[in-house]
Amino acid sequence: MSVFTRRLADRQPDPEGRRWLYVAYDQLTDRIGPLSREEPEELGIVLIESSWKAGRRPYHKQKLAAVLANQRQFALEQAERGVAVRYVATGRPYRNMLAELAAELGPLRAMEPAERELRVALTPLAEAGLLDLVPHEGWLTTASDFEASQGDGPPYRMDAFYRQVRREYDILMEDGKPRGGKYSFDAENRESWNGEPAAPEPPRFPNDEIKEEVGALIDEHFDRHPGVLNLEAVPTSREDAGRLWDWAKSECMEDFGPYEDAMSTRSRGLFHTRISTLLNLHRLLPQQVMEDVASLDAPLASVEGFIRQVLGWREFVRHVHRCTDGLRSLPEMAVEVAETPGDGGYARWRGAAWDASKTRDGLDGGATPSFLGSDAPLPVAYWGAPSGLSCLDHVVSDVWATGYGHHITRLMVLSNIATLIDTSPRELTDWFWCAYTDAYDWVVEPNVLGMGTFAVGDLMTTKPYVSGSNYIDRMSDYCDGCAFDPKKNCPIANLYWAFLERRRDALEDNPRLRLPLASAKKRSTAKKKRDRATFEWVKETLAKGERLRPDEAPTED
Repeated sequence: MSVFTRRLADRQPDPEGRRWLYVAYDQLTDRIGPLSREEPEELGIVLIESSWKAGRRPYHKQKLAAVLANQRQFALEQAERGVAVRYVATGRPYRNMLAELAAELGPLRAMEPAERELRVALTPLAEAGLLDLVPHEGWLTTASDFEASQGDGPPYRMDAFYRQVRREYDILMEDGKPRGGKYSFDAENRESWNGEPAAPEPPRFPNDEIKEEVGALIDEHFDRHPGVLNLEAVPTSREDAGRLWDWAKSECMEDFGPYEDAMSTRSRGLFHTRISTLLNLHRLLPQQVMEDVASLDAPLASVEGFIRQVLGWREFVRHVHRCTDGLRSLPEMAVEVAETPGDGGYARWRGAAWDASKTRDGLDGGATPSFLGSDAPLPVAYWGAPSGLSCLDHVVSDVWATGYGHHITRLMVLSNIATLIDTSPRELTDWFWCAYTDAYDWVVEPNVLGMGTFAVGDLMTTKPYVSGSNYIDRMSDYCDGCAFDPKKNCPIANLYWAFLERRRDALEDNPRLRLPLASAKKRSTAKKKRDRATFEWVKETLAKGERLRPDEAPTED
């Protein structure tokens, strides 16, 4: 008997006569839903630990640890409260196990899953009367809020949604007007960081027997999965979640706003709170963190910037994902759907296929839109092969070491470079889904397919978020250690101009790109030739898994 099963058995109350709930892997809280309202002594919960789910994609080991250890700790916490716990470890799909358990225990209740993938899997059980789905109470806004903000949309716009819900729920409002005179302080939150003020060191969470047992399980059964397993970086208990949040409020929020977009080799997250993984598992609740930050004595630009991320963008992307059926149903764009989950380039990196066919169970691999027609394979540089670009190599190294990175490293380094070299948006999305501990379909697909790669056109963003080397140089210190000079020979600069010329037909009607496209058009014939040659050189070199070197770069004839 494992440590976990022994401890659970020791705490387990009498399961007879209980009303049973299925609690999904990302709903690990008793502060919303039936668990928050009904007497613990009258309830039982079903928790499923499925290696079938882990086999869907080559998830980062750190993500596996976060999900499994938090779920086990949650089971122990609920048993301690007096809730009966039926904890099932299986290699089968959720649908199969829940059908068997419903036959034994009677129809189960469950909050509606956040992930489309799980909703689709459980729909047959709901239709058969084996599962009673109740609304998910972890969200901050409703579909009506979203619809009211978008007029006749699409296209969908986050700023309109954010203003609507700020007013609707009276958040950071005074006498019907936004506190500070405007809804967004984004323009003030774009400072680079030179080392001062000092960035806080994230807390560590000492290992216990439950975490160590999960770590041993991952080492033995999930050794093919990528990434570094660092158990002390994983908060798992209710107390751990509270300690991380206390640290975030006291150490991060004061300077979060100004340095929200900054990047550095000296700090992986600067003043970002690093709570997204726990937020998406509901170990921390969005309502709680938003209210806590709104009441802090911190600069308004920091408070508003944080709330915009949680109340604005996080809620916005899940509404877009839901109303487009996971970006499968788009206006004026026919979208194909992958039959099985992609591995994000894992097979090219490892030289061994990741076979997800056994985990299909009627589920597909996601929408594959590509408004710009990009379809190149993701370079193995995203799995750790040196690219020769300091910014990319540093960010990739951080991701595989931690399963984390803040939104600007994701958007303006990883997604930017992939877009500039015509990488398949779906393959990049699958890589993000594998690489990050906070990635689930409702958040990763709109963030990468929508914002990161412009794969759905202007459905939810007004332009492609691409840049040359100047932005990375201005907002980071990555260029300091690079073989390329951002002002003289960095290929990212040429990639940017080549992208604008190559995609001119698709983008020429975009008003936000009018000036960049005009500048691109004015470049000399020699510069345009070098831009195209640099694009081909970078794309081919990275496709071969080789390092870019300044002495091999195309020159201007």
